[in-house]
Amino acid sequence: MDKKNILVVDDDPAILRLLSTNLRARSYEVITATDGEESLEAVQRDFVDLIILDLMMPKVDGVEVVRRIREWSDVPIIILSARGDENDKVKCLELGADDYLTKPFGIAELMARIKTAFRHRGDPSVAPARSNFVCDGMEINFAKRRVTIDGKEITLTPTEYALLQHLAVNSDKVLTHTMLLQSVWGNEYSSEKEYLRVFVGRLRRKLEADPKNPRYIQTIPGVGYHLATVE
Repeated sequence: MDKKNILVVDDDPAILRLLSTNLRARSYEVITATDGEESLEAVQRDFVDLIILDLMMPKVDGVEVVRRIREWSDVPIIILSARGDENDKVKCLELGADDYLTKPFGIAELMARIKTAFRHRGDPSVAPARSNFVCDGMEINFAKRRVTIDGKEITLTPTEYALLQHLAVNSDKVLTHTMLLQSVWGNEYSSEKEYLRVFVGRLRRKLEADPKNPRYIQTIPGVGYHLATVE
């Protein structure tokens, strides 16, 4: 199996050394950058499987880096930040980050989140048994991980697709917030309801003609979400 390439972006040399050493010890290839401009150049120059991105950096900050990368790439992005402000987290997730970790953090937790991000890329062992899902103009081809609305292909990030796939596979059920968080992200995310709200919002903006009046992902107030099954 080819080694995964991880881009680590931080203006703190100690953090770069710490992360690089631990990632290489786990057989990842590591590319480093010390500011936002360098990170954007690295993503365009090298093949990158995942980005670990500091939020507060010189020249171009992490928020702007996420915004620019999401204009053309769905590479998983994990934000690192010394600020634990909820507004920062929501802003980054809404712009397209896949995860958010507050400094100081544990290496074991970061590695677990990296594995979650890669799992969203596609693991044949958890692929649905059926080949596709069709609902009111939306079709999900599970084998190709392809989503179309009225024949037009919709580009989703790995995490967005993982959430939509789980909703589709369980379209006959109402899924609680906790069930979705644990199934899509992992047990350690079971209380991160803000993650779920943000990613459902991102999906609705991409899938729905009118995101405020969704026809696909239905909210069950106080409980969770349900994917409509009207043919």
